[in-house]
Amino acid sequence: MPEPNDDELLPGLARSRVRPTRRTAPAAEPVAEVDPVVRVLVDVPLAHLDRSFDYAVPASMADGARPGVRVKVRFAGRDVDGFVLERAAASDHEGELTPLRRLVSPEPVLLPTVSALAAEIAERYAGTRSDVIRLAVPGRHAATEAKDSLPPAPPPAYDSAAAATAWSDHGPADAFLGHLSGGGSPRAVWTAAPGTDWPVLVAHAVAATVAGGRGALVVVPDGKDVARVDAALTSVLGPDQHVVLTADAGPARRYRDFLAVARGRRRVVVGTRAAAFAPVHGLGLVVIWDDGDDLHAEPRAPYPHARETLLTRAEREAAAALVGGFATAVEGDQLVRSGWAHRLAPSRETLRSRVTVSVAGADERALARDPLARATRVPTEVHHAIRDALDRGPVLVQTPRTGYAAALACERCRTPARCGVCSGPLALGSATAPPTCRWCGTGHDGWACPECGHRGLRAPVVGETRTAEELGRSFPGAVVRSSGGDRVLAAVDGEPAIVVATPGAEPVAAGGYAAVVLLDTWLVLGLAHLRAAEEALRRWMNAVALVRPGGRAVVVGDPAHPAVQALVRWDPSGFAAREAAERREAHLPPASRLATITGEPGAVDDALTLLAAPTGFELLGPVPTADGESRAVVRVPRAHGAELSRALGEVQRVRSARKLDAVRIQVDPPTL
Repeated sequence: MPEPNDDELLPGLARSRVRPTRRTAPAAEPVAEVDPVVRVLVDVPLAHLDRSFDYAVPASMADGARPGVRVKVRFAGRDVDGFVLERAAASDHEGELTPLRRLVSPEPVLLPTVSALAAEIAERYAGTRSDVIRLAVPGRHAATEAKDSLPPAPPPAYDSAAAATAWSDHGPADAFLGHLSGGGSPRAVWTAAPGTDWPVLVAHAVAATVAGGRGALVVVPDGKDVARVDAALTSVLGPDQHVVLTADAGPARRYRDFLAVARGRRRVVVGTRAAAFAPVHGLGLVVIWDDGDDLHAEPRAPYPHARETLLTRAEREAAAALVGGFATAVEGDQLVRSGWAHRLAPSRETLRSRVTVSVAGADERALARDPLARATRVPTEVHHAIRDALDRGPVLVQTPRTGYAAALACERCRTPARCGVCSGPLALGSATAPPTCRWCGTGHDGWACPECGHRGLRAPVVGETRTAEELGRSFPGAVVRSSGGDRVLAAVDGEPAIVVATPGAEPVAAGGYAAVVLLDTWLVLGLAHLRAAEEALRRWMNAVALVRPGGRAVVVGDPAHPAVQALVRWDPSGFAAREAAERREAHLPPASRLATITGEPGAVDDALTLLAAPTGFELLGPVPTADGESRAVVRVPRAHGAELSRALGEVQRVRSARKLDAVRIQVDPPTL
């Protein structure tokens, strides 16, 4: 039965007096006379819709619909957000175009350079442009947008002599600074000497770039580093010359500083990983500090790494690049070996004068004095080093934090147990089952340690959560401070004290530490981590680098381990070259491009079926994960990495179009 209309519900007399009405559609608004077509990237999470769509530009929006502005459009029966990519005179679409729904804001926040960068990063990581742009452009804050931006700042004066003095221990930095101030685009991998006040050196490199008439972008791992670089830039450049872009700033301030950059009012930016997309006008220098830190890897899809984003920007915008740290990542070594970048490093004389690193019980004489030096957690030599250093200033003690998930290791010599097929970490599924690889699932019934031949395995567990209390009892007259977890100290004064910190939470001491002690080094080396040894050396060097010039560091660990030897020699570049060679043999990044496909077992199988295998394709797994999902690892030689990324992107598009179960794809994940 048909539903009654409104007139039928009226009484008879009233209905006879109602004049019937005709429902007509509103008159279409005329379109713009010039470039009446606009291409819009709609903000939808579906991979098969990751392309631009053409819309008509109403005449009333002709002036405001510029590239980079936010708009509302009608899409799939609802209003969705989008960004204008470009205006055009005509469309390839033969039918009538739907007009723009609304101009959200006339502010162009997606610059063409950032839009092109987002497209390249999305392809590199098999993601969508809308996901990348969500990382690049903060949410709109209308009240902030309505206000005038920060006023332009006069160009700062460049003190080339001060810059040369600051960089004097890192040759050939004078040539690097000269190219920057002259408008050039040098590229360098910088290994900082221990005790270096690296934020000041970064600030001088930025000042040289600004003197050449260009902008600079500095990306660091966390807020503690941001604060140090912020202070250094203010000291070197002067106030109101730069902005800080971090999520902790709050939506209003962050959007205000973002607009100051997008409008060209500020051309120097420092921030964490999301700042890598900052729309700096006339970009002349990109800097990333401590690029091996996993905080540089974005935890949200498509999981880009800040280093890759910045180096891509340097290529696209002909900017200089500075990849710095106390340690050298394998990717940084690859940049030097390929000729893409030059190396900036201190001389051996400088290194010898900065710090002396020793290993407790490293020689027969030390073992004669303390036979348990290699078995005790805090040997006698460490006690003596702490006691002597407390007369001169604070002492830093680094200890791994509770919660490390260490891999299986040899019961006798503690060498990590690795797969003979893919070099992945081994794991025990039960007390009676043989160890299996976490990456490829291969079983190892007759596993034997490649170093000592022992067949026993151990699963090391970190149970030391009272290091500070133990040291407090050993040194009853000393002040003991802790830094880690929810209570991270940014800095401590130069008064004598014992500072116990977890990796990454070490506070900076005024004037530097008199001594640094590294405990439980074997635990860090035993992590179930693709980069366990590289990560261990990076964390140790970051701690030792906080020592004052002429200070001392004592390591409790195996003196024969290559990472410990590299620390004693302070040779991060040599260690990175060694790691790179081992990874080439094991077909691991950066010698290959690797990706993981994670999800429900059936969804992973579907994705592997859809994947068009590139040249040199290898499949490891799938294997079950701890949370009940399934994970497959795929890899190809480095030369075919782009093919793998494109193939994985096509898998995402087909999966999205067919409405198959979702999978999580990560290209070159920081760890497995």
